Amino acid sequence: MSFRRRAAAAVALAAAAALTLTACGGQDAKSAEDSAPTGGGDKKAVAQGGKEFGEAARKTAAFGTTAAAGQFPRTVTHAMGSTELKAAPKRVVVLDVGELDNVVSLGMQPVGYAPSEGDEGIPEYLKKDAGDPKSVGTINSLNLEAINALKPDLILGSQLRAADKYDALSKIAPTVFSLRPGFPWKENYLLNAAALDKTAEAKAKLDAYQAKAAELGTDLGEKKPTVTMLRYMPGKTRLYAGASFIGTVLKDSGIPRPQNQQVEDLAVEISPERMDEAAADWIFTGVYGAKDKTKRDSAEANPLWKNLGAVQQGHAKDVPDETWYLGLGVTAADKVLDDLRGFLVK
Repeated sequence: MSFRRRAAAAVALAAAAALTLTACGGQDAKSAEDSAPTGGGDKKAVAQGGKEFGEAARKTAAFGTTAAAGQFPRTVTHAMGSTELKAAPKRVVVLDVGELDNVVSLGMQPVGYAPSEGDEGIPEYLKKDAGDPKSVGTINSLNLEAINALKPDLILGSQLRAADKYDALSKIAPTVFSLRPGFPWKENYLLNAAALDKTAEAKAKLDAYQAKAAELGTDLGEKKPTVTMLRYMPGKTRLYAGASFIGTVLKDSGIPRPQNQQVEDLAVEISPERMDEAAADWIFTGVYGAKDKTKRDSAEANPLWKNLGAVQQGHAKDVPDETWYLGLGVTAADKVLDDLRGFLVK
C-alpha cells in the first residue's frame, strides 16, 4: 500500500472518532493559551502552575536538531519523540496561531491553517504575508481529511492541542509538536525553525526583538509604570501573568507587574466583584469572542472598576486581542512592543 493510501486509511479511521480535543476542556472561548492552568487566587494552584511551566521550559529547551544548515535528511526531537525530514519542507500545515506566526515570519506561506474557535480568518496582522492557506478545521476540531488533501510535507502543532491526533497526522506527513502553544514561545519558534531549516533566520528575528524590547525598557527610564493585562473571555475574566505570551514581552521590556500578577502561571482569574485586583498604572484590555458573551459590561459598571486610578486617568486602553493575546509569535511580539511604546513612552 502506498504512503498516500496508508495516510488516507488513517484519516478515515481517525475521522470516525470525535475530532474535538477534550484536553482543552469545554466549548467556551478556547483561545491559543486557554488550556493552561490558572491560579485563580489559589496559592496551591499557582504553585502547581509555576512548576508545570518551568518543566515545559526545561523540556522544550532540549528540542530541535543537530543537523547543520541545509542538511537533509534531518531528525527533529520534539514533544512527541523524533521525526525525520527527508527534504526541506515546502508544503506546511500549521495547527495553531503561534505556528502560523512562526512560519510566516520565516518567509513561508503555509498551505493549511487551523484558526481559533469563532475566528475563521487569517489574523489581520499576518494577512499580507500569509498567502491563502486552506482551512483544516479549527485548533480544537481538526479536519484530518482536509489536511490529507493538501498533501503537506510538514505539519506543525502542539501536544496539548492534538496529542490524540499525532499518530494519524504522522501518517499524512512528518509532524513536529511543541509541548503547548504560547509557552515557551521563543523556544517553540526555534523548534519550528529547526524543522524548516531556518534556524539562523529565527535567531536573527529573536535577537532583533530582544534588542527592541531592551530599547523600550531603556526609554521608559528607571521608574517604569506597572501594567495589568486584563482579558475578557466567555465565562471568565483574567489577569495575565508571567508565563503568558504577553507576560514574557513585558518581562523582556523590564515593565513591572502588580504584585498579585507576579506569578509564573498563565493568568489569575477574577470576578467582576474583584476588579480592584486589576489595579496598576496602566491597564491593557483584550476581548476574546463576542463582547456580549463576556462579563465586561458588568465588570466595568462596577464601582471597583470605575475607581481604579488607571481608569480615572485615562490609562485603561483596549488593545488588539489577535496580537497581544493570540499572536504567540515574534511578529505579534514586535507589534506589541510598538503599541507599548505608543502608550507608555512620552
